Amino acid sequence: MTDLSKPAKTILTDPGAGGAISRSTSEAIHIFIAERLPAAGQPLSEAAAHHFMAPGKMLRAKMALRAADALKVDRAAAMHWAAAIEVLHNASLIHDDICDGDRLRRGRPAVWSVYGRDVALTLGDWLIALAFELAAEAAQRSQTPMLVKILATHMKTTTIGEAREFDISPVASWDAYLQGAGDKTAPLLTAPLEGVATMALHGNSATTIGQCFRALGNAYQIGNDILNFSGGDGANTCGSDMRRRAPNGVVVLFRATLDDESRAAFDSWYASGDDAGFDGWLAAILESSAAGEAARRMTALMARAGECADTLPAELGAVITPIQQLLQQVCVKSVASLNQT
Repeated sequence: MTDLSKPAKTILTDPGAGGAISRSTSEAIHIFIAERLPAAGQPLSEAAAHHFMAPGKMLRAKMALRAADALKVDRAAAMHWAAAIEVLHNASLIHDDICDGDRLRRGRPAVWSVYGRDVALTLGDWLIALAFELAAEAAQRSQTPMLVKILATHMKTTTIGEAREFDISPVASWDAYLQGAGDKTAPLLTAPLEGVATMALHGNSATTIGQCFRALGNAYQIGNDILNFSGGDGANTCGSDMRRRAPNGVVVLFRATLDDESRAAFDSWYASGDDAGFDGWLAAILESSAAGEAARRMTALMARAGECADTLPAELGAVITPIQQLLQQVCVKSVASLNQT
């Protein structure tokens, strides 16, 4: 098994709240997770090491630890909770790559593209089990049994959001799009702070935290959807979401601009799953105002998230602010991309 405890090569940076995140914090999370992965020689050890060789930003775990420090929550309990969220997030990524057929993850081959779909599916399942084990340990250390239910609730919502993407019919309304995008993106952004707030006896803040991160998650998703049509999201082709019939906010808004006859033609083509006609619909979307309208709605959601954050206790608001700024970067990038197309 590859040694995952070696120092990371870069220092991740969060705007605000102290600027650069110390390398020791990034390494501490990475090492903690690595030590709980299958040992060398055990099934799934190579696949797990491959995936966590590029651990990503570990944004969710860092949110939990920063909130725990602000609210004076036991560090060991917070680390177990942070790792639980991060491990569950990674399980969802591994499963997502299988469903979407994406061969790259964080600039490296996805697990399924190296070890096959069966191994990747099994690794994702194993990581889900590990996430609940870690959550149970966090609950025991903090005497907060509610943590396991919090994790289960957010996992169920995330799974529902992912399942919505299997429907090849076009999303019929903006509200339906926001429901699906929010279900997939928001829960594992909400869970880190909700769990820490519960450990710190601020459980009554859970609803506001959820509202804040649903708005942030939806804005982030819209930003990525815009980038998908401007070629800035790393996908192989412009408009790849539409090609594979994945929900996309720009597509939803474009569809709403069509007259009845054109909408029926678009829906028929979309439901067919056929590639023929893709170029024509792509050109129509790029010429429409859909991406610009998506950017306007994205900006409104970011503002709504800020309003929610302002009503939280100062300690929690201070944790959310740098996350807002990180997600804002995607939104700004998406708007800038519109001026280049």
